[in-house]
Amino acid sequence: MKGGLFVVGLLVAALVGAVAASTEAVRRPVVPAMFVLGDSTLDVGNNNHLPGKDVPRANQPFYGVDFPGSAIATGRFSNGYNIADFIARYLGFEKSPLAYLVLKSRNYLIPSALTRGVSYASAGAGILDSTSAGNSIPLSKQVRYFAATKAEMEAVAGRGNVSRLLARSFFLLGVGSNDLFQSTATTQGDVIALYTTLISNYTAAINDLYVMGARKFGVISVSPLGCVPAVRVLNVTGACNDAMNQIAMGFTATLKSALAGLAQKLPCLAYSLGDSFAALETNFSNPQAAGYVSVDSACCGSGRLGAEGGYCTRNSKLCADHDAYVYWDWIHATQRAAELGAQALFNEGPAQVTAPISFGQLADER
Repeated sequence: MKGGLFVVGLLVAALVGAVAASTEAVRRPVVPAMFVLGDSTLDVGNNNHLPGKDVPRANQPFYGVDFPGSAIATGRFSNGYNIADFIARYLGFEKSPLAYLVLKSRNYLIPSALTRGVSYASAGAGILDSTSAGNSIPLSKQVRYFAATKAEMEAVAGRGNVSRLLARSFFLLGVGSNDLFQSTATTQGDVIALYTTLISNYTAAINDLYVMGARKFGVISVSPLGCVPAVRVLNVTGACNDAMNQIAMGFTATLKSALAGLAQKLPCLAYSLGDSFAALETNFSNPQAAGYVSVDSACCGSGRLGAEGGYCTRNSKLCADHDAYVYWDWIHATQRAAELGAQALFNEGPAQVTAPISFGQLADER
């Protein structure tokens, strides 16, 4: 039996080497795997496997109504693909890697981890453990799940093979919005203290991933939180909340500085910070240019701005053209908006919204 396991190990190791070299992969991905950590903008089903009545889940219509190949709710807070899916497609995969808890339930974690990657993202997750406590998988726990995955990968494929795979893999991170949404910081001093705590925890998580072998980090900043329908509806005019947007922009600026500092201290670390605020700003100022008819309302919702009923449900009212809206529900983007967002992250031209390099350039780093 031990000899059989040894042979299986050799076969898996050979598979890892082939995928890492991108010589045998049918779709020829530019990276061997993609590992995703973050919140609902990236979640592909982890929350469907969390217990509790207050856990946010996208497990019912009309979520997934436009999902390619099957119009069912998939755990994505979207009418179809989310931005993790489109980033994965740019990297050469069919879509985002499957959710960690889904893979564990199917006993398929290691085959996926070695050939496609894993998604640990969880709706409601924050950088802080206290954010959405008990109703999501916080960033720190997502990192621990990755550590457990790495240990299982090494047991099957060997430490050296896994080390080489992880060094070339793409680590996608997008978290922080829920921390800012739930913050009670009002004074400048409170906001600075919040930034300090968030950045300390965020960089600690990135450092932990680096120590475990990650080298390529594609980081998506927080979006214009003051412009989501859930916030706009609180204003009698439906305008954006400028104060909340200022906090979001300040956090992104602080994160940008922190990542530059990490890159100076950690050899071979490469990163790209995608500015979601800048990417969406042009949409708000000139929606017609991107083909939008609405940048302030939810396509799936109820009441004013489609934002008074909360999440999208089977009882919600749907807009006629899903691609003509930036927001699918009161907080989350439509599939079309996610596609354009991913496109902007990979854009290496004059409209680049990433620094210091694009996601595409990051993927090609050796």
